[in-house]
Amino acid sequence: MKHVFIINAGQNFGHSSGQFNKTITDTTVAFFNKMSNVEVKTTHITDGYNAIEEVEKFTWADVVIYHTPIWWFQVPHDFKKYIDVVFTEGHNKGIYHSDGRRSANPDINYGTGGLMTGKKYMVTSSWNAPATAFTMPGEFFNETSVDDGPLFGFHKMNAFTGMTPIKSFHFHDVEKNANIDRDMIIYSQHLQHQFKD
Repeated sequence: MKHVFIINAGQNFGHSSGQFNKTITDTTVAFFNKMSNVEVKTTHITDGYNAIEEVEKFTWADVVIYHTPIWWFQVPHDFKKYIDVVFTEGHNKGIYHSDGRRSANPDINYGTGGLMTGKKYMVTSSWNAPATAFTMPGEFFNETSVDDGPLFGFHKMNAFTGMTPIKSFHFHDVEKNANIDRDMIIYSQHLQHQFKD
């Protein structure tokens, strides 16, 4: 039995209702619920959470899937708080035990103290920016991908715990040119490709 933990980091704030990330989360849950050998747990950050229970979900999971909007080129404030609170609670409780270094040679092995080795994670992000902002010469992100640019630190955070990545999926231009039906079809194909039996 494979254990999948899905985190919905969508928030209702300003002109965002969090509905798009709820739709992504629902699509992900429905995808895995069709599999007889998968058990799913979820957290919707806006519904509140208990840090100890969240640590237990991380340590239970074989795969962690994060769904987050991007606000001002970062994850939303409530998601950042969730990470800070839950990962700190997870110190010596299954998420990490140290930064990995030893006093005999503190210059090496930083980032190797994670306790979640063997587990995997995947992140989706949703953007107002079009995909071309990341790929087209002369555009805003200077041909730097989401994963190598704005989410670089997010990926390093997960590496710090010992997890390894499954290919990300990024939704673009969701404020001005959203096509939810099309996007969910393409995203479902991504899930199918990444989680083949």
